[in-house]
Amino acid sequence: MEFSHRLTTWVLTIFLIFQSGYGWYLPGSYPHKYVVGDTLGVKVNSLTSIDTEIPFSYYSLPFCQPQDGVKDSAENLGELLMGDRIENSPYQFKMYTNESEIFLCHTGPLSGDQFNLLKKRIDEMYQVNLILDNLPAIRYTKKEGFVLRWTGYPVGIKVKDVYYVFNHLKFKVLVHKYEEPNVARVMGTGDGAEVIPTVAKSDSDVPGYIIVGFEVIPCSFMHNADSVKKSKMYEKYPAPIKCDPTTVAMPVNEKQPIVFTYEVEFEESDIKWPSRWDAYLKMEGSKVHWFSILNSLMVITFLAGIVLVIFLRTVRRDLTRYEELDKEAQAQMNEELSGWKLVVGDVFRAPSNASLLCIMVGDGVQILGMAVVTILFAALGFMSPASRGTLITGMLFFYMILGIAAGYVAVRLWRTIGCGDHKGWVSVSWKVACFFPGIAFLILTTLNFLLWGSHSTGAIPFSLFVILLLLWFCISVPLTLIGGYLGAKAPHIEYPVRTNQIPREIPAQKYPSWLLVLGAGTLPFGTLFIELFFIMSSIWMGRVYYVFGFLFIVLILLVVVCAEVSLVLTYMHLCVEDWKWWWKSFFASGSVAIYIFLYSINYLVFDLKSLSGPVSATLYLGYSLFMVVAIMLATGTVGFLSSFWFVHYLFSSVKLD
Repeated sequence: MEFSHRLTTWVLTIFLIFQSGYGWYLPGSYPHKYVVGDTLGVKVNSLTSIDTEIPFSYYSLPFCQPQDGVKDSAENLGELLMGDRIENSPYQFKMYTNESEIFLCHTGPLSGDQFNLLKKRIDEMYQVNLILDNLPAIRYTKKEGFVLRWTGYPVGIKVKDVYYVFNHLKFKVLVHKYEEPNVARVMGTGDGAEVIPTVAKSDSDVPGYIIVGFEVIPCSFMHNADSVKKSKMYEKYPAPIKCDPTTVAMPVNEKQPIVFTYEVEFEESDIKWPSRWDAYLKMEGSKVHWFSILNSLMVITFLAGIVLVIFLRTVRRDLTRYEELDKEAQAQMNEELSGWKLVVGDVFRAPSNASLLCIMVGDGVQILGMAVVTILFAALGFMSPASRGTLITGMLFFYMILGIAAGYVAVRLWRTIGCGDHKGWVSVSWKVACFFPGIAFLILTTLNFLLWGSHSTGAIPFSLFVILLLLWFCISVPLTLIGGYLGAKAPHIEYPVRTNQIPREIPAQKYPSWLLVLGAGTLPFGTLFIELFFIMSSIWMGRVYYVFGFLFIVLILLVVVCAEVSLVLTYMHLCVEDWKWWWKSFFASGSVAIYIFLYSINYLVFDLKSLSGPVSATLYLGYSLFMVVAIMLATGTVGFLSSFWFVHYLFSSVKLD
């Protein structure tokens, strides 16, 4: 019943999107109507900093706690992996009811450990992240005439060797009058149901509001701790409070208490509910962002087009010349063969470490498929920033499902290299299921120990470790084995030419062939380095990444360029009688990962100058290494499969004895 109800809801939602003019609603999120006087509870997320990149729990600092205790909100797998820890807070509002000078709590005298920890968090520029109705608190500041947007507010500030804490918060909640959208009434007619879109408006309904904005202004105010010793939470502070964000007045001192207060103001806004995330999705320099990406796409497309035209003309000329000759001329030409025609008896000779190549190609297919499907769904709005953690959760889900494709491709390639031999397909399937996940598990476990040692909320709990292992061995591995079984049953690819028993000697080359292979990664890197900057900024600078449509275009372009680069390099190696093209075709496009890792180091040195501490740097390099390995497998797979298709097509188009 639950499934059928959800399915009906989705069908009605899609129907109403096309029938109504109320705008595009993000899938999976719906407006919540509040009546005047309804209680609004603010939630808190982990404390974050671009200085350390290590999140900590909000209640690790001496902040006020709720009267009924701290409670965790329901979190999905993606939120836990991202280090989000959403909990309730003592901040409570009443819908459309302005309140000021609300006393929250006083901490009591700060101990030495609390005092030192508070100073450390202020030095490390930690931000407090608040959430109301799934909207993060946003803060506006002015600098040199420009308005800057920030999510959250700083714990405190250091001025002339004195530490000040922001202990008074001024909230502004933007609300919009609830407009009853087109609702579908399902009326039973005996054998079926008829969907009738109607506009349900009733004057007798209680007027309601939806929340479309949540702003915060932090202030440092010197309270009189003695005057509130007997005050209870949510009572009126006995003196007027003037919130001035340009001045600081509450220093942090050992053995002295801190008093926390807040005020809230409601303001009716013209912003409609579908547009309430616009303030968060506006990136600074957005025009430069769009222009740079468009310029990069045009340049790379132009270069790739030139390479493709030259390449096709060269191959077509060789094939046309050969096909136009008569049999005697062909026989004479066979005696005077040169270039790629000389390696006809060795071009399909099994490469060294063939099983490892099959395993890496299988994992590459799985990673590439996951990336394409995930980015496509994100571009369609199904994994919006409004739904925290859905992007990571979706990636895990699609990765596990695509284990079938990984096993199928790896085993079928293994059988093709072995000329149809079925032996070893189970072993290959197992290794495919464990190769990349094993590398990821090793890297992430090492980094997790560092986070555990730092008592960070970014550390994966032990229970989540168990869940991930169960997902790995109970879902991903069996699906990969199923894919391997299907690959073992599928017919292997027949080679168009026979392989000689004795391998042909490769002539001495004027330059190392691997030099070209490593240099080939520069062109694929050129397709994504601009987009890579924005992705890394969103990950490490706390910004929201949302241009998944452009990312999908860049991904498609990257696949095309990787295929073209690998084809050209393979053809060049065959022309100089180098028949060992298998691994070189893989790394010709996979070498883009080297440049991405070098760019990551450059980003760490020049853009993340504030990143402090060996733990933070190790975390950054560890996550970068994990990303680079995944990109190498995906791009290398594109290059190898395109080269394999090209070599098979090339030698099946010309009959050589």
